[in-house]
Amino acid sequence: MNQTQMYFAGVDWASEKHDVWLTDAGGKRLGMRTFTHSGEGLAQLCAWLTATSGAEPGQIHVAIEVPHGPVVEALLERGFNVYAINPKQLDRFRDRFTLAGAKDDSRDAETLASSLRTDGRAFRKLAFDEPALVELREYSRLTDELTQEKNRLANRIRQQLWRYYPQIAQLDADLPEWVLDVWEAAPDPAKAARLSKRTASSILKKRRIRRIGADEVLGILRTQPLSVAPGVTDAAKAHIRLLAERLRLVNKQIKEAHGQLDRLGAVLAAPAPDSEGEAEPGQPPRQRDAAILDSLPGIARIGRATLLAEATEALRLRDYHALRILCGQAPVTRRSGKSRIVVRRYACNPRLANALYHWARVASQIDEKCKAKYAELRKRGHSHARALRSVGDRLLAVACAMLEKGTLFDPAFGSAKTAC
Repeated sequence: MNQTQMYFAGVDWASEKHDVWLTDAGGKRLGMRTFTHSGEGLAQLCAWLTATSGAEPGQIHVAIEVPHGPVVEALLERGFNVYAINPKQLDRFRDRFTLAGAKDDSRDAETLASSLRTDGRAFRKLAFDEPALVELREYSRLTDELTQEKNRLANRIRQQLWRYYPQIAQLDADLPEWVLDVWEAAPDPAKAARLSKRTASSILKKRRIRRIGADEVLGILRTQPLSVAPGVTDAAKAHIRLLAERLRLVNKQIKEAHGQLDRLGAVLAAPAPDSEGEAEPGQPPRQRDAAILDSLPGIARIGRATLLAEATEALRLRDYHALRILCGQAPVTRRSGKSRIVVRRYACNPRLANALYHWARVASQIDEKCKAKYAELRKRGHSHARALRSVGDRLLAVACAMLEKGTLFDPAFGSAKTAC
């Protein structure tokens, strides 16, 4: 990083105020101030940086811990160079200024500015994401939250059914919409005994359920009921009725979120309006990242959205090693003297690790090369999860190669090359 006529600032952000430290290229302190977290406060922060340094925003490099939020957006919008760092790394840099373990907001701001000036390679530069990607990130995380809420509600309903009416849960443990319809038609064993085959058939037909018939549903519901104390059935039914309404709402919201993920994925995969003519003559046009990921075997709606949302910078830089670390695929080597231990990496993004696990699991079932690699690893004694991590590691390498070339995945590429 060329430090000529450059200035370095550190911002220790908080919910109500932000401490800012400004230095020149030689490390001399130019000023330190605190700004409130408001539109006026952030505008004053940006004006103070330019006024105190006497430089243009492009000459000022700002370090901050959080790579998103209104502070970052305000700085980027005004043309400042903004860099982020992991809080654990910042904690190590803090030891340069104090060995007592003391923590102070102004000292943290000074640490950020000084470490950016001397160790800029430890920081990553931030940039604006396109609006569709920002929206996709929100819906991707929202889908995970809704899925977790759905599981919690289903668990609570199953617990109430266990008290007096476990037959309902035997129809489908996940409690989909048609099971809730059956429960509403026969909320207790007494009403299940009077439930007609016609009513059961209409529920199955409405929900398009073919794997189970009306006779089988009635047979399960009419098994010998539990003997419960007076009042238990009415209490459990009242509890389930409230939970079922919330579960139906969450199911509806998940469906809407999935639709938004599909819509935004299509927007991100569509060719950019200004991309015409970028390809060399005689060469196919470069594909967008979302379209390339979508062409890879085994990846689905959730996995693609998670990769685009959580590994945006690594994908933009085509950084295979960063992707391996973020997804938990790169092992950790611990070496000391003659001792050398290689263990699984747990310090990773859990959403990315989960998405890559399912991506590798599906790819090992439908793609011949992934299937062969998985079978070979299992034959060598690797566990199911370890074999899938190796398959996922290969998929990341293939994805980075496709992103570098800007071409879609071709399953026959290796075979054609071998034949030649």
